[in-house]
This record gives sequence, C-alpha cells and structure tokens, in this order.
Amino acid sequence: MDKPSLQTLDASPLPPVTEADLHAYVDRQLPSARHLQVEHYLHEHPEERARVEDWQQQNARLRDMLAPVMDEPLPMGLPLRPAHSAMPWRSLAAGLLVAVISAGTAWSVRGAVDAKAIQLANAGRPAAPTPESAQLLPASGTALSGFAQRAAIAHGVYSPDVRRPVEIGAEQEQALVTWLTKRTGANVRPPALQALGYHLMGGRLLPGGSGPVAQFMYESGSGLRLTLYVTREVALQNDAQFRFGQEGPVNVFYWVENHLGYAIAAEADRTELMRVSQAVYKHLQQD
Repeated sequence: MDKPSLQTLDASPLPPVTEADLHAYVDRQLPSARHLQVEHYLHEHPEERARVEDWQQQNARLRDMLAPVMDEPLPMGLPLRPAHSAMPWRSLAAGLLVAVISAGTAWSVRGAVDAKAIQLANAGRPAAPTPESAQLLPASGTALSGFAQRAAIAHGVYSPDVRRPVEIGAEQEQALVTWLTKRTGANVRPPALQALGYHLMGGRLLPGGSGPVAQFMYESGSGLRLTLYVTREVALQNDAQFRFGQEGPVNVFYWVENHLGYAIAAEADRTELMRVSQAVYKHLQQD
C-alpha cells in the first residue's frame, strides 16, 4: 500500500518545521501527528537528522552519567519537611512585595533594554562586508524609535549569525510565507531582489511591541546581509514617504502603507539602502 501523504485534517498546508519542533522531537514532547510530520521532514533532510541524532546521543550520555545519582540514599541531615512558620502571612506579604517591585522595575527599564540590545549584539565583532562602493556615512540619520528601532535591533541580533541566521530557509519559501501570513494576520511575501544582487536566505517570526512581526533576510555576493521587517504595529494607515535613521552601524529606511510598516535594515550606506528600498516599494505596488 502506498504511504499516504502527510496532510492536516482540514487539508491546509503543513506548518514548517522549526528549531523548537526539533528540540521537542528529541525530548518526545510532540503530539503523535506532529511527531510523524517531523520524522518525515528529517527523512528528507539528512543534515537536520544528523543534528537531531547528536542531541539524542547527548541526552543518552547525560542519562548514563546521572542515573546512578537517582539510586543514592538521601543525606540523613536533609530536611524533608519545611519548618513550620508561626506567622506564614509574613512570607506571603514579602512575596507579593517582591513581585510588585520586580514588575515595576521591569516595565521601567524595558525601553532602555531594547535601545541597548543592538549595541551589545554588535560589540566586539567586525562590521559586515559591504559592496565596493558602499561605505558607512556619518551619523546623519534621525534617532530611531518604534518599529524602525525594533527592526534595527533584530537585524543586529540575527544578521551576524553564521549557523542559524533564519528560522526557515528559502528552500521552504512557500511554507515560510504561509506561516508568517497566518501568524501576523497580514499578507507578507518576500520581494525578489536578485536583479539587485541579493538572494533570499529565509525568514523568521519575531515578537514586536504587542504582537508577532515578520523578518526576511537577504545576502549579496560580497556577504552583505540586509533584512526586511514587516509589522502591523503602526499608528498611521499610510505614510509612503521614505524615512531614514541609524542605530549604531545599522542604517534603516522605513515607511508605512496600507496599515503595514516596512523597514529595510543593513550595514550599508544610505545610497545602497535607498536603491533596495525603492525596489521593494515597487514590488509591493505590483502585488
């Protein structure tokens, strides 16, 4: 009997296999249907199967090393029951006070953490290679905020990654588009930039200010990487005027159209980034 093709019950396209799926597969935490889907994916991707087998071997070695500890008797001096507190309400009040202070502190420093994240991500590493004519301009762009700043931070975090710069590669482009469209609630599709010398590497889903956003990553023949950030977290319906800003070594062109915000980020000069932004804008007008 022929092996039936893997489909969901509603006949919708299967969700792409992510890094989280692979770890859950190794830890045997996937539902049976998803487990079979991941097995099918690993059968067709031997390089990913090799990674999974390495993780499984690591788990086996850890079990062999730590299993004897489970058979050891408990130390005689180990208290098995917490000491009775005469005034348990004090512990409860102290816990509530710590929770309130922690929550307030976390909220107050949230913006500062985002602003510093890209500086930490880029600290201690060389600038990405640029095309022969591309040199970083002096800091003439405006200070970034909102989704444009988050786009710059995301670029600074993921573009230097050598092993896993994207969550889903370009070889699964249709699955990537279907997944991001479903999760963001917007029709997102990576524009073709081969004519400009950039090929699609893939993309990923990212947390935005209040919901999920999409990021697509491209790379040139010289190794320059740029990212396209797409979000619904915008205040205006349309603001098609290109705006330019900088966050450390990352330059960003961004605009708003049809309730969606777009940001092109790269460690390239303003002229190159404008060239790419105009091509992306024309592509979106044709969709």
